[in-house]
Amino acid sequence: MQKRLAISLFAIAAVAGSAFGGTEARMSGKITDAVTKQPIPNVAITMVSAGQRNFKADFKGEKDGTYRLLVIDGTMPYKITFSAPGYEAYTDQVKLKLGDVTAKDVELTPAAAATAVAPAAEGKPDPALVAYNAGAALFNEEKYADAQAKFQEAVTAKPDLTAGWEALARAAILTKDYSKAIEAANKALAGDPDETEMYSVLFNAYTATGDTAKAAEAKKKMPADAGSVFNDAAKLINAGKDADAEPLLKRAISIDDKFAPAYYELGMLQVRAGRNADAKANLQKYIELDPNGKDVSTAKEMLKYISSSK
Repeated sequence: MQKRLAISLFAIAAVAGSAFGGTEARMSGKITDAVTKQPIPNVAITMVSAGQRNFKADFKGEKDGTYRLLVIDGTMPYKITFSAPGYEAYTDQVKLKLGDVTAKDVELTPAAAATAVAPAAEGKPDPALVAYNAGAALFNEEKYADAQAKFQEAVTAKPDLTAGWEALARAAILTKDYSKAIEAANKALAGDPDETEMYSVLFNAYTATGDTAKAAEAKKKMPADAGSVFNDAAKLINAGKDADAEPLLKRAISIDDKFAPAYYELGMLQVRAGRNADAKANLQKYIELDPNGKDVSTAKEMLKYISSSK
């Protein structure tokens, strides 16, 4: 059985074109079953830098098997892993085309029945693994409450099933069952301390419950990558959710205070909100950090407009 599920809290489908510079790169294609040739929905995709920089981002394929990835820095190679319940994971190292779309279709090989659902000693399917796989299918259909119940069933039957605790934490945070998310994330970390995504679950759950001290502790242990946070903010901006995007842009800046695109998008967001003083400071910072940036002319025009506004 694969350790990971095809579920993720971080995904991106389309990003504002104005949000990225000349080093951006994209990759897209379709993920199908190697035997039936049918599309596989909601595949989990993980990108990790194969170079010296520390980068990791999680994406999710579409229901029709298609996927689209975007990274800000296309100058370095990436290791990309595609995984889904019932299939062998597929990993490849890719060098993306700058300013263009790298086309890549992927076929996943179905895992053997004995791997997907391991038999128990009596020759019957292991109930924990049956529940786990059922939960994965429900999660990928976005039936989060039903998935949570199945994951709970899995860990009740097999308390040392770390993958079950991880999945339960992800489902519980989406159903806003924060106490269960906290319990499950801590159980997952006890079984696998390297599962750093669980700190993101803990941060969100503790923040929602008002436990600022524990939220701050979890935040310190979260994987820090300004680019991934910025990508999430750009997606929200595309959806017209400026209020939700603003804290993510500020977080990207807190991770990397030289990350120029975040200042530009934050400044433009604040212009739209009528907060001209804040917008002016951030647009000026963008120009200072990237004087030859592709959005500098727009930023300068906006600064003129802000200055002339009463």
